[in-house]
Amino acid sequence: MKTSIITTIAFTVLFSLSLIAGDTVKETEFKVSGNCGMCKTRIEKAMKIPEVKFAKWDKKSKMLKIAYTENAITADSLQKRLASVGHDTEKFKAETSVYENLPGCCLYRDGDNTH
Repeated sequence: MKTSIITTIAFTVLFSLSLIAGDTVKETEFKVSGNCGMCKTRIEKAMKIPEVKFAKWDKKSKMLKIAYTENAITADSLQKRLASVGHDTEKFKAETSVYENLPGCCLYRDGDNTH
């Protein structure tokens, strides 16, 4: 509960700041496959780019909540970025060679490696 309140506040503050700056910030969420804390770190690190104002991945629900500058980047390009680091999304699947180079605990397609 506390986490969702903090997430809501963060989205609100970022949205307000972007209105002042004149940027259009879009909020969305989509599923990103992963298993563990290392996956969380990798997923959120991939979203640390100037166009992304906020990104938080939930290990249990596998959902990534994100706020990004709409006129600078698209949700599809963000999903492609995640696939490029080894994490399947709703629209894009990671290349097998990239996926297989993830640590063993991060191999979410197998189903047995969850922490």
